[in-house]
Amino acid sequence: MNIRVAHLYPDLLNIYADRGNIAVLAARAAARGHSLDVTAVSIGDGLDPRAYDLYYLGGGQDREQQVVAPDLARHAAALRSAHADGAVFLAVCGGYQLLGRGYRDSQGNELPGAGVLPLETVAGERRLIGDVLLRCGWAHDLTLAGFENHAGRTILDAGAEPLGSVISGFGNDGESDAEGCRFGRAYGTYLHGPLLPRNPWFADRLLAESLEHLSGHVVELEPLDDTLERAAHEVAAARARQRGGR
Repeated sequence: MNIRVAHLYPDLLNIYADRGNIAVLAARAAARGHSLDVTAVSIGDGLDPRAYDLYYLGGGQDREQQVVAPDLARHAAALRSAHADGAVFLAVCGGYQLLGRGYRDSQGNELPGAGVLPLETVAGERRLIGDVLLRCGWAHDLTLAGFENHAGRTILDAGAEPLGSVISGFGNDGESDAEGCRFGRAYGTYLHGPLLPRNPWFADRLLAESLEHLSGHVVELEPLDDTLERAAHEVAAARARQRGGR
């Protein structure tokens, strides 16, 4: 099957090699006989919410977010419609912030969000930087490892589910034990690195859910030899554990 991907603002939101997440999805899909049809959607482009199975937003600094935010808000209704229809979303750092209701940046600018994720973000006075390790209770306590570098303090709505609980690192706000957000098939996180090369189980979940959206039935992916990927995960996890708490 051919998974239809909307890569939102790849020319502006691609800090920390986040484009590598698309490369991982393409490689893991190809290993199972599937493919990715990736469409770049940038400033001024149209967006059909029925045309894609997976939406991806990478990370960017405040100046890029200031450019992207008004255009992304133009697509807010379409993106919420796609989410309600079961499409998959992965948003990283700046993209994560803008997939919420809004972001107040370090200059006090109020940037509109798409309103897909139940959260808001305000820039703090210091950056939260370092290796991160999460435990995902919703995924049988599997872990996610990555690297965070953000000034944002993201607050989830009451009852909203984080992507994971922080074992080591700062997470959404440096105070709670929450990192990221999971809302239906929409996932947001501050984890860079890029995220998916060292977390193959999560890449496969995104692929399976995208294929389910495309096909209309439950998809089980055959396992791959993830020896290298698991080793990369363990290296990142060990760095995070060595770092310890906040």
